[in-house]
Amino acid sequence: MISVCMATFNGAKYIRSQVDSILQQLAPEDELVVCDDGSTDQTIAILVGYGDARIRVHQNPNRLGHVRNFERAMSLAHGDYIFLSDQDDVWVPGRIRRMLDSMDANPQALLVASNFDLMDGQGMPAGEFRALGPVKRFRWLQVASIFAGKSPYFGCTFLIRREALKYCLPIPAGIESHDIWFALVASALGGVVNLPGVTLRHRVHDSNVTARRRRALMVVLRSRLVFAQALVSRLFAVWVTKIGRK
Repeated sequence: MISVCMATFNGAKYIRSQVDSILQQLAPEDELVVCDDGSTDQTIAILVGYGDARIRVHQNPNRLGHVRNFERAMSLAHGDYIFLSDQDDVWVPGRIRRMLDSMDANPQALLVASNFDLMDGQGMPAGEFRALGPVKRFRWLQVASIFAGKSPYFGCTFLIRREALKYCLPIPAGIESHDIWFALVASALGGVVNLPGVTLRHRVHDSNVTARRRRALMVVLRSRLVFAQALVSRLFAVWVTKIGRK
């Protein structure tokens, strides 16, 4: 079973195109889990209007922010394979099948990611993202590359094996990017697969959550310190759990 986890907030302008591109690739037994973070536009009405049993909509009683909103969506997913989805992109045809085949071909992998094309608010081509290169040969070189910003990961491209949730969730306090957190944990504990090709069109517009401007060095260093501390703590917890089972 496949679960697509989507975090929404005032996404009415673009969400229909994204949902259409997802539903076309889902089987009847699959699900689109949507967690809405207090939308005040027509986002919920559009989703409910589909009348599709595969769409499960959950409305947060309080604002969670995008990281916790994705966390909640994933915690509600039932699938063995979990895709993450932004509310304003468009998936290319065959995306699900291609990524599942890649994961099946790499049974140790906990996460599959890809490159993507860019489009503007009107859906017109706006460039391409091809910075996700081959995975590093050694596990800790891969982790170091993520910390250094040399291996950029975007959650909107992710396919995650359900097994990874027991390692990745809950997301530690202070983590500002679920994308980097999942990539770090998956790289450290199982492995990732980087697809060089395109599996979606990522929309760039004024309301994007992803920051476009380069941040100050100290801000980046503080963020990386939080990630490092959280990763060490999580790996230690996993190790203690495994020892306890022996």
